[in-house]
Amino acid sequence: MDDPILSNQRIKSAPATPSRNLPSSTISDSSLRLQNIPSRTMHINRLLNSNYNSSPSRTIYSDRFIPSRSGSNFGLFDISNSLTSAEGKEDGSGSYHRLLRAALFGADTPDKKDSLAPPACRNIFRYKTETKRTLHSLSPFGLDESVSGISYSPVKAPRKVPRSSYKVLDAPALQDDFYLNLVDWSSNNVLAVGLGNCVYLWNACSSKVTKLCDLGIDDSVCSVGWAQRGTHLAVGTSNGKVQIWDASRCQRVRTMDGHRLRVGALAWTSSLLSSGSRDKSILQRDVRAQDDFASKLSGHKSEVCGLKWSYDNRELASGGNDNKLFVWNQHSTHPVLKYCDHTAAVKAIAWSPHLHGLLASGGGTADRCIRFWNSTTNTQLSCMDTGSQVCNLVWSKNVNELVSTHGYSQNQIIVWRYPTMSKLATLTGHTYRVLYLAISPDGQTIVTGAGDETLRFWNVFPSPKSQNTDSEIGASSLGRSTIR
Repeated sequence: MDDPILSNQRIKSAPATPSRNLPSSTISDSSLRLQNIPSRTMHINRLLNSNYNSSPSRTIYSDRFIPSRSGSNFGLFDISNSLTSAEGKEDGSGSYHRLLRAALFGADTPDKKDSLAPPACRNIFRYKTETKRTLHSLSPFGLDESVSGISYSPVKAPRKVPRSSYKVLDAPALQDDFYLNLVDWSSNNVLAVGLGNCVYLWNACSSKVTKLCDLGIDDSVCSVGWAQRGTHLAVGTSNGKVQIWDASRCQRVRTMDGHRLRVGALAWTSSLLSSGSRDKSILQRDVRAQDDFASKLSGHKSEVCGLKWSYDNRELASGGNDNKLFVWNQHSTHPVLKYCDHTAAVKAIAWSPHLHGLLASGGGTADRCIRFWNSTTNTQLSCMDTGSQVCNLVWSKNVNELVSTHGYSQNQIIVWRYPTMSKLATLTGHTYRVLYLAISPDGQTIVTGAGDETLRFWNVFPSPKSQNTDSEIGASSLGRSTIR
C-alpha cells in the first residue's frame, strides 16, 4: 500500500523514486525538483530505476551508496560513448576511451550505441561476468605478439624420456662381475668394451667394430679407461698390469707393473693415470715418466672397485669393498676425507660437473643408497634409498640430473632430477645386473652393459643449447648387431 504522504507527490519529469532512496516520509515538494539535472544524469537514473520492483528481501542502500565498478562492464550500457558525445570531446578523448575499453573488456568489444542493447533487469553496478577470461585477456596488449618489448613464456612441458633402448649390441663373454669396469666411451665417440681376454672398439658414428687387443688365454680384461683426449686407452688386466694402447694405430705403447692382483678400476687426468686393484692399493702413474708409478695410495682394507677424478683434476674419489669412500688430493698418500656411512661395497662414484665439490656415491646390495657429499665442507648432504644394489652413477653434462644403474633385485636404470631426487624415468630391458655404464661425449646418450651379454643404448638426457638436437650417433647404428 502506498504511503499516504507520498501519494500526492508524483514527479512528472522522472519515474517514481523507490522508497529506499527517500530519506524521510515528510520530505517537501520543493526538495524533489529535478528539472535542473543534466540529461546524462537522467539517463543513468533511468537505467538504475528501470523495471525495479521493490522486494523486502533485497538489501536497502542509502542514497550515499558508492558502488564498486571493478566488475562492471560499461560497454554493455555504452556510458562512455554517451559521456563523450555529451561533452563534445570525441576528437580529443575518443582514442583514449577506445583503448581503455579494449584493455578492460577486450579488443572485440563493439563501441557503437546500438551494437549492444542493455538487457532487461540489468544493474550496472551489480554486473556479473558471464564468461571466464584469462589473465592475458585483461592485458592492455592482449596476446598480440607483434607488440615490441612484450614476450610471453609458454608453459614448459615435462621432458619425456624414451622408455626403451634404441639400439642393442650383443657382447659375448661380457663378465657378470660387480667389481670390474669393462665399458668406457671416449671423447672421440668410440666405445671400448672388454670381452673376455679381448678389447673391442665400436665407432658410434660409423658402427665399425675394431679388435684392439688380445691378452691371451692366461690373462683377461678387468677394466678399460680412455684418456681425456680420446686417443689412448688404458687396459687393466687380471695379472695386475696396466697397458696403454694407441687406439688409432691399434698399437700397445707401454706396459706398467706395480699391482700384485687384478686391476679393476682406472681413472685419468690430463697426464696422470690412477689404477685401483684387488691388492687394496691405488697407484698414481705419470705416463710421461719412465717409472711405472709415481706414488702409492694406501687406506682401503679391501679391493678398490671405484675411481673418479673431479672435473678440475684436483680430487680423486675412491670406493672399495670395505664399504668406504675416500677422497684424495694430488699430493697426498693418505685420504684427506673419509666417508664410512655406506654398509656395502662402493663402486658407483660420480662428481657433479655443475657444482664444485659435489660428490655422489652408491652402495651395494646391503646398502642400496645413493649418498651426496660436499667435499669442500666435508659434510653429507642427503641420502636416497633406491631399493636395489647401486652399480653405477653418472651426471648429465647438460642438465642437473644423474642416472643410476642397479642390480639385485630389479636390474633397472633410473634417471633422477637433482637435488629433489625425483624420478624422471625408470628404464628396464636388461635381465641381469646392470654392471656397466658410460655416457656419450655429447652428453645425451648412455650405454649400459649387463651379465646378459648385451649393451643397450638409451637417449636419456637433452642436448645442450649450443648443439644440434640430433645425437651424434648415426642412424645407421639403429637396430641390433654384435660388437665382435
